[in-house]
Amino acid sequence: MEVLLQPVTRKNYEQVCELEVSKEQEALVAENTWSLVESLFEGYESRAIYANKELVGFFMWVHETSEKTSIWRFMIDQKFQNKGIGRKALDLALNEIKQSTKLREIEICYNPKNPVAKDFYSSFGFTEVGMDEDMLAVINV
Repeated sequence: MEVLLQPVTRKNYEQVCELEVSKEQEALVAENTWSLVESLFEGYESRAIYANKELVGFFMWVHETSEKTSIWRFMIDQKFQNKGIGRKALDLALNEIKQSTKLREIEICYNPKNPVAKDFYSSFGFTEVGMDEDMLAVINV
């Protein structure tokens, strides 16, 4: 299965907004519409996730400083979960983020009640470093 990250554009933004997670996941993931508004007005990086040329998910990250990037949004539509797409997409995103020459740290926050997040992110090298409302995990580059 070919997985690609592509820019969110005038041609695909409505489809990105229509992507959905399961009812059980809704409290764990922000809505894509709100994320795209943030991305547009704050200059955050956003990507549409495609699998075999079909739109299946969404990513957004923020360059906090030249040394730190935070992944703020990552979702795969409920119809495409548990197929390995998220794993391939996160690998692609991390490779793109790591192109920043001064980068030292990539962080991600997730709801500690999310049953798969800890194992999934730790398999990429993220280490949990603390919690307030959400769990914070980092990779040192």
